[in-house]
Amino acid sequence: MWLGSSIATVMFLFAIFQQYLPYQLRGYVEKYAQRLFGFFNPYVQIKIHEYTGERFEQSEAYAAIQTYLSTNSSKQGKRLKADIAKNSKNLSLSMDDNEEVIDEYKGAQFWWASHKTMSDKQTLSFYPTDADDNRYYMLTFHKRHRGLVTDSYMNHVLEEGKAIGVKNRLRKLYTNNPSDNWYGYNKSVWSHVLFRHPSTFRTLAMDAEKKKEIIADLTSFSKGRDYYEKIGKAWKRGYLLYGPPGTGKSTMIAAIANFLDYDIYDLELTTVKNNTDLRKLLIETSNKSVIVIEDIDCSLDLTGQRKKKTKEKEKKDPIPKKDKEGNSDGDSKVTLSGLLNFIDGLWSACGEERIIIFTTNYKDKLDPALVRRGRMDKHIEMSYCTFGAFKVLAKNYLDLDSHHLFETVEQMLEKTQITPADVSENLMPKTVDGNFADVCLENLVQALKDVQEEARLKAVEEAKEHDSCTKDELNVDAALAEIVTKDND
Repeated sequence: MWLGSSIATVMFLFAIFQQYLPYQLRGYVEKYAQRLFGFFNPYVQIKIHEYTGERFEQSEAYAAIQTYLSTNSSKQGKRLKADIAKNSKNLSLSMDDNEEVIDEYKGAQFWWASHKTMSDKQTLSFYPTDADDNRYYMLTFHKRHRGLVTDSYMNHVLEEGKAIGVKNRLRKLYTNNPSDNWYGYNKSVWSHVLFRHPSTFRTLAMDAEKKKEIIADLTSFSKGRDYYEKIGKAWKRGYLLYGPPGTGKSTMIAAIANFLDYDIYDLELTTVKNNTDLRKLLIETSNKSVIVIEDIDCSLDLTGQRKKKTKEKEKKDPIPKKDKEGNSDGDSKVTLSGLLNFIDGLWSACGEERIIIFTTNYKDKLDPALVRRGRMDKHIEMSYCTFGAFKVLAKNYLDLDSHHLFETVEQMLEKTQITPADVSENLMPKTVDGNFADVCLENLVQALKDVQEEARLKAVEEAKEHDSCTKDELNVDAALAEIVTKDND
């Protein structure tokens, strides 16, 4: 009773001071009153604003806390707000204004309250410019937990909130805009669409053991933050996918992105002006992303023949127009050195948790410096269809685990080079009849026979050409021998 009446008396006196005290002295009274109450109040408060200073974008800390509290809000709150957050695929629940929830961490209790302040200022701006004229979260805790809050609790809240946000976000497929467009109306270096590719490792046509190896490598990478920091390397990993067209390289990229829940940045090198613009593109990529350069051997002159071609060009044009990037073409002036720095130079450490993937149909044509270990850490051969890959496709397309034609297909695949894309096309049902599985497998067997016949005819033609060349060489040798004999005579 005594404490309650004392607080009521203090509040009454404070109201009197507010009404009759001159405006110039109110600030001093409030200042010392807060100090006085601080001696008796055992609780500490931290305020996190939605917008801070002159920034027009929402505070990352506020957004992470809002996401973190969404779980507790749905369980405890009585007044909630439902909305689809920006770049999110799920409906999120958050605390309404002046609502409070309790969070527990390592045996300590923390009170989170959502508030909103309204400014008396009239403005025509579409964005809040006053730090006090927005929503904010108020964290309240006992002063004995101050060390816990500063050491680990706030980091725990931010990291958990960001992790939940990444899990719920809509993933995107980015492509780089031509460098010429960066300085006009379209100032963004990347444009995007929603990434909805359905490929997964379960549906990927590849031998089971090989898939397990790749999945284990990706899992180890995604959990390796402390390890990469320990060994002093940027948290990134390079993959080289190589093999004939139609062997599933693009499908593999989609499966990797879906497995890791990463965005994809599809980099088109031919639209990048120079090495400087390439670095700008790298800076604008986000963490937890897959950076892809498809058909690297076709994107730029990055093969082992670069020096030879450069010398031939200098002979034809003795006075080339060179710039600081060392390229006289009017097209992309990205150099091999610039691309190598993009992969593992100093600028590659400006972000973390990135996968860099190159694809090529002709691995042997690439410059060894580009694909060495440390840049392309893991080389994955996307080969012609094996029986293991066929079984995956049969399950995907026909929902079959076994069939009397499987043994025939297995024997023929051992002697036939056919891509998973061609196998998939033959397994695609062309009819709604009940026996479409039999028809599809028979079509595949016939396709394999056709491929074998084409390979046989090609081998015959090559043998004939070889025999013809051999006969021509023998005729030339006989003619030369006859000439030599006549000269001797």
